Amino acid sequence: MPHTPDHLTELNQQFERGDPQTILRWAVETYGERLALVTSFQPTGLVMLHMLLELAPRISILTLDTGVLFPETYALIERWERDFDLMITRLRPAQTIEQQAETHGAALWSRDPDLCCQLRKTIPLADALRGYDAWITGIRRDQAETRRTSAVIAWDSKYNNVKLAPLATWTEDMVWTYIHAYNLPYNPLHDQRYFSIGCQPCTRAVTPGEEGRAGRWSGQAKTECGIHLAETMETKA
Repeated sequence: MPHTPDHLTELNQQFERGDPQTILRWAVETYGERLALVTSFQPTGLVMLHMLLELAPRISILTLDTGVLFPETYALIERWERDFDLMITRLRPAQTIEQQAETHGAALWSRDPDLCCQLRKTIPLADALRGYDAWITGIRRDQAETRRTSAVIAWDSKYNNVKLAPLATWTEDMVWTYIHAYNLPYNPLHDQRYFSIGCQPCTRAVTPGEEGRAGRWSGQAKTECGIHLAETMETKA
């Protein structure tokens, strides 16, 4: 359904004070089959996925399979698929890692990480989201400086649809409290100080005192893969 900027601003102000379940229920009732959850199976995404199991057990679940995820990440996806009887759509790039190396040279992520993310994440997600009016993401404001002003709901001009971040106002502690309360399976790498887990070549454990996303693209002038950049109208509360 179409939303005007004023309507989105009004919704954002309303959702700023709302609980995630209420926001997700509104999204399911509003968009139905035209709604998708996009998750990399990190903690916030797991919480939202669990919340959605009661509201919309057959919601479209999309995850980016770049071909270079950690074995632990693949195992976690398969476990959720099996234990919760989920149908998960894996979004894969047009080229395999070997084909990409033939076109762009080996280890593109080390020479041009922006292009690598574009080829293996941004383009596949853009192609998939053409079929949806709205999508749910797991970004939170406390994850990084680049996410401090993330709206709970906004128009996403990158993908031409509505973007929802129901847990934008939650903290890391709140997420983990929920995960432990429901005994949800999570990536064991988190217990080894991999607080934000992406592709294996571009992710390391963080040291004490570093922010959670410091282990992503370490040594590079890069903090985001690109799927959340330059996407929203001014709908901040």
